[in-house]
Amino acid sequence: MKLTIVGAGYVGLVTGACFASAGNRVTCIDIDKEKVDTLQRGECPIFEPGLADLLVRGVAAGRLSFTSEPHKAYETAEVIFLCVGTPPNEDGTVDLRFLFSAAEAIAEAIESSGPGARPNLVVVKSTVPVGTTHQVRDLIRARSKVPFYIANNPEFLKEGAAVNDFTRPDRVVCGVDQPEAGRILRSLYEPFVRQGNPILVFDVRSSEMVKYAANAMLACRISFITEIASLCEHYGADILAVREGMGTDRRIGKAFLHPGLGFGGSCFPKDTRALVQMGRAVDSQCRLAAAAYEANQEQRRRFWQRIEEHFGPRLAGSTLAFWGAAFKPETDDVRESPAVWLMRAALRAGARVRCFDPVAAPQVRLQLPEVTVCEDMYETLSGCDALVICTEWGEFRSPDFGEIASRLRQPVVFDGRNLYRSEGMARRGFTYYSVGRRPVNA
Repeated sequence: MKLTIVGAGYVGLVTGACFASAGNRVTCIDIDKEKVDTLQRGECPIFEPGLADLLVRGVAAGRLSFTSEPHKAYETAEVIFLCVGTPPNEDGTVDLRFLFSAAEAIAEAIESSGPGARPNLVVVKSTVPVGTTHQVRDLIRARSKVPFYIANNPEFLKEGAAVNDFTRPDRVVCGVDQPEAGRILRSLYEPFVRQGNPILVFDVRSSEMVKYAANAMLACRISFITEIASLCEHYGADILAVREGMGTDRRIGKAFLHPGLGFGGSCFPKDTRALVQMGRAVDSQCRLAAAAYEANQEQRRRFWQRIEEHFGPRLAGSTLAFWGAAFKPETDDVRESPAVWLMRAALRAGARVRCFDPVAAPQVRLQLPEVTVCEDMYETLSGCDALVICTEWGEFRSPDFGEIASRLRQPVVFDGRNLYRSEGMARRGFTYYSVGRRPVNA
């Protein structure tokens, strides 16, 4: 099938590359000509395991191409996927300007193709508030008389595992108004669900709501466990034991109950706030989602308070080493990253900051030019007064603790991801703060 992907960002590139790997002919269009040039040179502009290889193979096979010219993107498209950004506004509502602009361009392309052109299926894959897919439909219909189908197809891609999530999905959700649109989407996704996972076809509005409901639920679980971790610290309980006791209940399970610095990235914060705003718009308050977002922000403040309490007035003029800047491992995404928030707090307090991240270093240099970005995790520690661990990269899990102690001025570690056993850190002589457990040697 001939597909056009509108937007060569995170979702668009993964969608295009994976569909091309299944034998479809895919054209990705993006208004950013510099990004298109990068892709045409065979370079991947984002870090995502497995994606660069898929892009190279798709281009080499002639099934994947990139352009910034609308006539090249739309002239033969049978299905058009809208994968443009829908960033948050200051108040948490969703900025739909890029989506509607792309829809106008599609309308012009469909209309210029002539009345004899075969109907297109236009699929909104961007995360959008309920009712937006029909707004896209109406916008296109107002500018073109050529018939087309409309559908919604939310993405459930975890950064760091997006290729696997697309090619081996837990489920595929499709929202359609006409059975034919559902048939087309089923045929596109059937190669990826041969293990038996379902393709779920709903009405459009339910499909749109599924994405927000799923992300808000996961956000609530993360925020819940961070609040329980705070209680554990105050009452002397161990959050790891508490989590194990909870997670063995089959009604609860262990997924997304990892205590730490809370959630970040481009989805959970944005989508949780958007759900709250959707509720306010119809006078139906989403109090649980609002509390989950606020609890998440409070966890960062709570962790920073422990650093302030440890150093007191010595914090100004001290030097802190940060391991990890990305909001999670296997990605270079620092959007809403707890690490970035904590580094900014340290800078505001008058501390100097050194940082190491295996892949997100360029993003740190762009966002925090005051931070010294290092190329080696141990070099980062040299002359620092404490180590702050913010991302659970694999290389941080079994480090050389002797090297850490020798590099730091004082053997102090603030572990926001609970990577180490408290008893082991005590035995090695570290002052060790973690999440939901008693401090060691403090």
